[in-house]
Amino acid sequence: MDSGTLISFLAVDLLLVCVPGADWAYVIGAGLRGRSVGLAVTGLVSGYALHTALAAAGLAVLVAGSPAVLTALTVAGAAYLVWLGWSVLRRPGVPQAGEAVERDRWRVFLRGATISGLNPKGLLLYLSVLPQFLVTHDARLPVPAQTAGLGLLHMACCAAVYATVGVLARRLLGARPAAARAVTRTSGAAMLGIGAFLLVQRLALGG
Repeated sequence: MDSGTLISFLAVDLLLVCVPGADWAYVIGAGLRGRSVGLAVTGLVSGYALHTALAAAGLAVLVAGSPAVLTALTVAGAAYLVWLGWSVLRRPGVPQAGEAVERDRWRVFLRGATISGLNPKGLLLYLSVLPQFLVTHDARLPVPAQTAGLGLLHMACCAAVYATVGVLARRLLGARPAAARAVTRTSGAAMLGIGAFLLVQRLALGG
């Protein structure tokens, strides 16, 4: 895989990662509620590590070729986005003191992994975008190794962007409760809307 292919993938990947969505909303909420941004980001990246492992093992190709399985995963991810968006709208993140920061470390990590693991944007990347950058003929590396390399690059982009978003949210919105509520409510509404759209679209196609 040449440097031009890697740069092209990096450009597309950064564009996708920098589009606000469920991952952004989660790290922003973690920063505002006094939870560990590092743990939240680690959880999100772990979800994409699972995607990378499955893609490198060839399971992503099988899923992409099975409309029923792909539909089930998309519906599950969309439903989770709807639930998460509604939860954020009901309880928008506001700046909090750090008294209960470390009480639910495992839950912070696990929720991050679940969000990225079921994120329809992640499925789109691994099932539709990433395969377009694989070299299948006269390649120095086998396809699984190329897939793992691109997956690791995506994980690095996610870690850098999401950590930056979480830290900036804490610093810029930490002393502005009204702005924090507005940002988290916007994120929640976006997640709910995207999830509902994907559900309606998938169910319509299935019907």
